[in-house]
Amino acid sequence: MPHRSVALLVATMDTKGQEALYIADCINKEGIQVKIMDAGIRGASPVPVDITREKVAQAGGKPLKEVQNIGHEGRALKIMTTGAVKCARELYHQGEIQGVIGLGGSMGTTLGTAVMRNLAIGVPKVMISTMASRDTRAFVGTKDIFMLHSVCDLTGLNRVTKKVLRNGALAMAGMLRHTAGKDDSKQKPLVFISTLGTTEACVQNIRQTLEEKGNEVIIFHTVGAGGKAMEEMLAQEKVAALVDLSLHELADHHFGGDYDAGPARGTVALKRGIPTIIIPGNIDFLVTGPLETVERSFPGRPYHVHNAAITVVRTQQNEIEALAKIIGELCNQAQGPWKILVPMKGFSAFDHPDGPLHDPAAPPLFVKMLEKILDNQANLRTLPCHINDPMFSRAIIEAQQKLIQHAK
Repeated sequence: MPHRSVALLVATMDTKGQEALYIADCINKEGIQVKIMDAGIRGASPVPVDITREKVAQAGGKPLKEVQNIGHEGRALKIMTTGAVKCARELYHQGEIQGVIGLGGSMGTTLGTAVMRNLAIGVPKVMISTMASRDTRAFVGTKDIFMLHSVCDLTGLNRVTKKVLRNGALAMAGMLRHTAGKDDSKQKPLVFISTLGTTEACVQNIRQTLEEKGNEVIIFHTVGAGGKAMEEMLAQEKVAALVDLSLHELADHHFGGDYDAGPARGTVALKRGIPTIIIPGNIDFLVTGPLETVERSFPGRPYHVHNAAITVVRTQQNEIEALAKIIGELCNQAQGPWKILVPMKGFSAFDHPDGPLHDPAAPPLFVKMLEKILDNQANLRTLPCHINDPMFSRAIIEAQQKLIQHAK
């Protein structure tokens, strides 16, 4: 019996027509309907499609003939991508599609994942790609996209491509067939928390207490994409409170670390008036790559090899002061209640008397700069403990409860 859900298949049908039709056939056999969007530029589709390349180009702002005559594949792709995104969003909002699957190399992946990134979290998204074994951040962004490595080139049907394409098709069909049931947690107050493994002890204590008090807690791993996703969701969701426990993405953004979440990091909740607890967690280090990267980019600095791929370097005291100034200026512009809590005995597991990057002078410098910058110093509190101590977790909960009451 056919399922009511419909998958949108995004493909350049002139170059990937045979492979796309195989995916469509696999999905159809699972009782799921498929709409095909052809975003190709040259050649022609081997079969009629639901959304033609002419319609995609027009939605992107130009007739297909003009796109074909541009003479630059990057600019042509940008127009087709804009059109594909617009068409897909319209189909989704009209209830005509419930998931998206795509296939391709670098160009097809750029186009297909752009469509996926413009749909809500929870909408099934599968991208079968020759690029999936590389760094996929540019493709995935902050959305829940399944990237499936094609292993070999997606040219023709053979014993390898059939297996991979079928698996991708079945993944899409499975997600569409098993939709989530009613989620009562949607009615609970929503609290966001940022963290890394180096503040895990603190965040687990907070999460457990907040959940016991009837909140739904969403934790964001601040690796660049995590903080960026959090800021995007703060702009979109009804959030009761933010506990911004891990601010090192600010340091990485300003001082050259790898976990850069962009210029909006730390701004959205304060601008929207969401009650916010700000903690300088993990600002004691910048995240970089393998050890040779540190020696090249941050010579002479104290460092700690976290694993073969990640090395962290100690932030310098002038950087700690600069971060305090940035945070203080953001708080001065806040539209709602906020509180800064500073653990005076260390900002992370690394910044501990027994840790590899401890600097006991950093917290006092941070506080001294905040006292110069803040318009309202009553919202600044220091505690004689480490960030991962139970005492600090209790202080966060106490402050969060007071801010919530203040906001009512």
